[in-house]
Amino acid sequence: MSTSEKYTPWTRKYRADTHAAQGDGWRSPTTGAIPPAISLGATYARDAEYRTPAGLAYLRDQGTPAYEQAEAVVAGLEGGSDALVFSSGMAAATAVFQVLPAGARVVVPQTMYFGLTKWLLEFGGERGLRVVRVPMDDLDAVAAAVGAEDTALVWTESPANPTWTVTDIGAVAGIAHRGGALFGVDNTVPTPVHARPFELGADLIMHSGTKYLNGHTDVVAGLLVLAPEPTEARGAVWERLRLHRRLTGPILGPLETYLLMRGMRTLFPRMRQISATAMTVAEHFAAHPLVRKVAYPGLPSDPGHAIAARQMTGGFSGMLSLHVTGEWQTSLRVAKYCELFIRATSLGGVESLVEHRYTFEGPDSSSPKDMLRLSIGLENPADLVADLEQALERAVKEDH
Repeated sequence: MSTSEKYTPWTRKYRADTHAAQGDGWRSPTTGAIPPAISLGATYARDAEYRTPAGLAYLRDQGTPAYEQAEAVVAGLEGGSDALVFSSGMAAATAVFQVLPAGARVVVPQTMYFGLTKWLLEFGGERGLRVVRVPMDDLDAVAAAVGAEDTALVWTESPANPTWTVTDIGAVAGIAHRGGALFGVDNTVPTPVHARPFELGADLIMHSGTKYLNGHTDVVAGLLVLAPEPTEARGAVWERLRLHRRLTGPILGPLETYLLMRGMRTLFPRMRQISATAMTVAEHFAAHPLVRKVAYPGLPSDPGHAIAARQMTGGFSGMLSLHVTGEWQTSLRVAKYCELFIRATSLGGVESLVEHRYTFEGPDSSSPKDMLRLSIGLENPADLVADLEQALERAVKEDH
């Protein structure tokens, strides 16, 4: 569906949760259908004058027609000017680094999503990137790293997976821009429900749409969003990103695009419930004798709470980590004895997941061995608490 042909009865602006629920009010211009059509075409016929009726020629070049709605909705929710859908969060994130000039210097967090860290270490240098890793919660360290040499990009995620370290996004944006660098933010965990990095100075926002945007554990997807105010640097990198997607082909399939849009319609009520339940679980185990520490920015005791409370609204999302008391193997046994929490990787779905991140990542992991990463879903909070309680008790009994 092209923008010129879309139909919507809206005549005024509405709030963000209304935009999400109705997908910006898009309807089929021919049938009035509310859900977007699933167009399975990989190539598109031209008319006798060799024109493309809807501006579509080939799936890899322009994507499926449903891209337009998904991109418009995400851009609107983030307050951005444009968006690009990708085949995965990793495809979206690595695209930003791949379009930088050869020899570009980038400053990234010591703690962030393991997959992106691994890619930068394995392939960044081979592609000419100079990767500098710093603790993003240490503003002096960030300023020193950016100020040491010309820097093309500063990248962060907040809260950072899997320790949920909080970055002062506004402060880091200022450091990046004073150093002449672009600033990218992974907003996967907070989502636009709880954080709006463009209002704090971000140039680009990345999402693993696999997680909360889709929310149903049945899609792998990624998105990039461009800041609202045009600048030469932002425009140049955005055109490179658009060309990168067209030429290298990290495209999302038509069915997956439909499912991503389907999931985004319930984003706001899901996130509100998930965040409230995560707070209940975090508070219950914050002073638990079998838990050494709970990492969750919503807790007043968390080192990043003051900053998170300032730059997040309506909740602190659904990710937390439990550091289990005793030998680190006890934490692995807690996961073993969980019955309601599902032992699985990923996050952001309607079902709660538990993961012993160190075991999943392997010997190169920097995740604490005593840590269990929890992705809170839509189950009853009391049931989730009870499941963790019984798992902790059984794991400790096995120790003895």
